[in-house]
Amino acid sequence: MSAHWLLPEAIEDVLPAEARRIETLRRKLLDDLELRGYQLVMPPLLEHLDSLLSGGGQDLDLRTFKLVDQTSGRTLGIRADITPQAARIDAHLLNRQGVLRLCYCGSVLHTLPAGFNATREPLQIGAEIYGHKGIEADKEIIWILNEALMICSLDTARIDLGHVGIFRALTAPAKVDDATEQALLAAMRSKDIPALTDLTAGMPDGIRNALLALPELYGGREVLQRARAVLPAMPEITTALEELQQIVDAMPNLPVGFDLADLRGYHYHSGIVFAAYHADSSSAVALGGRYDNIGEVFGRARPATGFSMDLREIARRAPLNVSRSAILAPWVMDDKLSLEVIRLRGQGEVVWIDLPGHEATRNETNCDRQLVLRDNKWVVESL
Repeated sequence: MSAHWLLPEAIEDVLPAEARRIETLRRKLLDDLELRGYQLVMPPLLEHLDSLLSGGGQDLDLRTFKLVDQTSGRTLGIRADITPQAARIDAHLLNRQGVLRLCYCGSVLHTLPAGFNATREPLQIGAEIYGHKGIEADKEIIWILNEALMICSLDTARIDLGHVGIFRALTAPAKVDDATEQALLAAMRSKDIPALTDLTAGMPDGIRNALLALPELYGGREVLQRARAVLPAMPEITTALEELQQIVDAMPNLPVGFDLADLRGYHYHSGIVFAAYHADSSSAVALGGRYDNIGEVFGRARPATGFSMDLREIARRAPLNVSRSAILAPWVMDDKLSLEVIRLRGQGEVVWIDLPGHEATRNETNCDRQLVLRDNKWVVESL
């Protein structure tokens, strides 16, 4: 027998209890961002592929579902990341000259899940700042990310900082080809020292030793001091370490750490990158960083930084009680009853109309009270 109710692998329904948790968090986060001046945008789920992949590199290309537009014959993509769409809106549609803050929340689709038990349809929520090149924008975004996790009742175990400029500065003199660069990135991400040893054979000793040191530059605030000692004093590296130091100095109470070999989104980012972790998870619950060049394909390479996270994953981890009791109202055509139901709903109460013939399943409604007629007046009593 064909199981028509089965969904594709790593695709799942969101049932009422979880959906309410997700929606509660979505409203809280977007309301908070609005109060901070972040304007909500809703880009389309489907776009021309070259627009979706602008600045995203090979990683984003591999994550994107592709199809042919029956009206134009052009290749379309189902978005795997909303950030390039927000950059397009900033560069091509809004055309603001000063600082612009945008936020968004919507489903994205991935060809493969990002990890074990991960969904291929994350609900991505994020915030972006456009038009400010200074470190102040990076500080604001990291601070807002930490407060967003607090709104979700998630204690941040740590926020690991990195900087893609360090890796770029080291590989540029070595003149590595694209294939070698991809292999180096993969080895860095997995902290595979033997692979890095093989890949860097033949490079100048200073460059090779620095690349081999990057996976070891992981830990607390003391990492920056070690990095200054073992990395070459190249101008790009000095600038990158100074920027990271400014972040640390501005946030003495945040659980900040470092991972200078974390190069996720390397082709996408242009400066400081960061990943937030929760105490009970080894995988990041939020990612972000600076991506100044992504808008160039749309005509304006504006400075930009931002973060995003999967709200479905956040909702699973958030210790949030969103269950609500309800009031049962009888199926009676009565004007006074209708007015009382309207009044109760206006106060935020859930009122469940009891359709006739379902008395045996009332326990499924989560009603703990009922509307009853007493002395020609509808009143709420315990059920």
